[in-house]
Amino acid sequence: MAPIPGSGLAKGLAVTLRTMTKKTVTAQYPDAQPELPPRTRGVIGLFEENCTVCMLCARECPDWCIYIDSHKETVPPAAPGGRERSRNVLDRFAIDFALCMYCGICIEVCPFDALFWSPEFEYAETDIHELTHERDKLREWMWTVPAPPALDPAAEEPKELSAARKTAEKLAAAQAEPAPQAEPAGRPDSAQADSADPQEGES
Repeated sequence: MAPIPGSGLAKGLAVTLRTMTKKTVTAQYPDAQPELPPRTRGVIGLFEENCTVCMLCARECPDWCIYIDSHKETVPPAAPGGRERSRNVLDRFAIDFALCMYCGICIEVCPFDALFWSPEFEYAETDIHELTHERDKLREWMWTVPAPPALDPAAEEPKELSAARKTAEKLAAAQAEPAPQAEPAGRPDSAQADSADPQEGES
């Protein structure tokens, strides 16, 4: 059976009319910012104080988009007669987000919690070279990292916290105990005179 002329137009108008009666769900970005979940992978922030230049993040990155430079410095001994130590000092930490595929491996392998996910995603650039964020820029992203979610009330306390609490309780108990008083080495002169032999006084 041949289709009725104009049936396709009628179906299209029917869909349009049904849609016009429904409430719109379109968010007018950028006037209305989206509510992103806390684990959104937007951009990576660097907490420089925790970085020990172990290079694990750069070695494990599948895209080789992390660039780290450092140098060694000699640290004087902490106590007299001690030995000098050497430590790595961070000179450069950069991430090329034009190459990054947001896998999160660098954040997972960091043993010192120096890298964090930030939900910020508005960092588009007109020049691709500007997508290489140096450590100063990565430090700025740290202020946008959300706080970690609260622990489950029924979860066990972390071992680190329980060990620290036990140590603090032991120190507090040791400070609360009174110091033992030293016994007198000898009796006073008056006591010695009273305890003298009475026969010596009679003679």
